[in-house]
Amino acid sequence: MTPTAATEPEEPGAGDVTRTQEAILAAYAELIEELGTDDVSFRLIARRAGVGERTVFRNYTTRVDLLLATAVWIESRIFPRQQPASVFDMPLTIRAAMESYDKRPELAHVVAETTMRGISGVAPSPGRAQLEQLIGAEIPRLAEDERTAIVAALTHLDSAATWVTFRREFGMSRGDIADAAAWAAEAVLDPVRSRVG
Repeated sequence: MTPTAATEPEEPGAGDVTRTQEAILAAYAELIEELGTDDVSFRLIARRAGVGERTVFRNYTTRVDLLLATAVWIESRIFPRQQPASVFDMPLTIRAAMESYDKRPELAHVVAETTMRGISGVAPSPGRAQLEQLIGAEIPRLAEDERTAIVAALTHLDSAATWVTFRREFGMSRGDIADAAAWAAEAVLDPVRSRVG
């Protein structure tokens, strides 16, 4: 018998995901792009991942568990962020994120809808802690309410939900979405540029 992902020893991958889980999540992400979220059965995921259907159920007992894990996996693997060296580089980071969402819209929708529904375990703003550190280091005298407003605005702009809103509600093109998000981030940061310490 040839070893498959299910019979190989489990070694944690990046983000505490085993090789089997990685195969399952990657298979589900591929199938979402091909078929959407509704038409994908655990059997189809198992076949694509090269594991048994019971293995999928052992790792993700419900469809919600699988969707949650897949959204987190997509955000970290498909839409990774380049960490800015400065808070003032955030407009460029946000521009790049909007462009990457546009290249894989089905997956961007999964990430956005999962975080917008507030499914337990999904971090609505995964870059928040780093953004707060950058602001603390670069603009140390910023008042707490101002700091909170800036962090809230930038983390909201740097999200799949923003891309979905611009795309669905405004029918904006890829370039227009990237421009609008980057411009909004610049507008948030402009009032505090002179206070860089």
